[in-house]
Amino acid sequence: MTTAKPCSVGIVGAGNMGGSLLHGLLDAGVDPARLTAVDQRLDILEPLAARGVVTGSELALACDSRDIVLVGVKPQSAPGVLGALAEHLLQGQPIVSIMAGVTTDRIVEMIGTDHPVVRVMPQTLVRLQAGATAVAGGQHATAEHVKMVVDLFALVGSSVEVAESQLDAVTGLSGSGPAYVYTVIEALADGGVKAGLPRETALQLAAQTVAGAGRMVLETGDHPAALRDQVTSPGGTTIAGLAQLEAAGVRHAFIAAVEAATQRSQELGRPEEDGS
Repeated sequence: MTTAKPCSVGIVGAGNMGGSLLHGLLDAGVDPARLTAVDQRLDILEPLAARGVVTGSELALACDSRDIVLVGVKPQSAPGVLGALAEHLLQGQPIVSIMAGVTTDRIVEMIGTDHPVVRVMPQTLVRLQAGATAVAGGQHATAEHVKMVVDLFALVGSSVEVAESQLDAVTGLSGSGPAYVYTVIEALADGGVKAGLPRETALQLAAQTVAGAGRMVLETGDHPAALRDQVTSPGGTTIAGLAQLEAAGVRHAFIAAVEAATQRSQELGRPEEDGS
């Protein structure tokens, strides 16, 4: 977690991802006066305004006196939003995109000006300062621009720099990953219920098990296979369960899920997919 003063941010699109980021930054101690949320949905803006965030529906508001302008709309809405945003951007003002699949080349094309562009693939887990975020500098973005964005997202979890060519894979893995893990938690809980546990107890045990296992990988630095071996006794209960997972092709299913999500991210970046 960085202790540097964060940049000021204007966010266009305060929905699931944009709103999660704003609330996460606020909970991390960022001055709400340094944050702007622009959206057409007043019900989304109301809780942010109540916390001191500058809010409104005009795109110009997101650009006014902000270090960066973050665009968090759906990829299909990008051409219209970016085209309208262009006239309000300040000279050299960086654009930060959290739109899946939309390349920096396409963003510059839609804006129509040579603004620095940085692409980011975050997670809604930033709401809890537990996000895994990848950052890639694009056209006209300097190392300072990229560092500014990496430092911002480090306030709400871990943040790493990657090449833009890797962002579709990041989208397929960590961008969509929480949904995969939620499915795992639900399935584990269902298994507990089938084995006789109350639903609430099974869900609590499943969620904490997943959270703890992830923390163990991160904090020990050990390979997951080595950690798995530590809890797998010869002829025991765990190996019996693992054998069933292998028989069902669970490992292959997760690999295929990441591949499918990566391919969809690539499709969303094509002009025919984003509505232009």
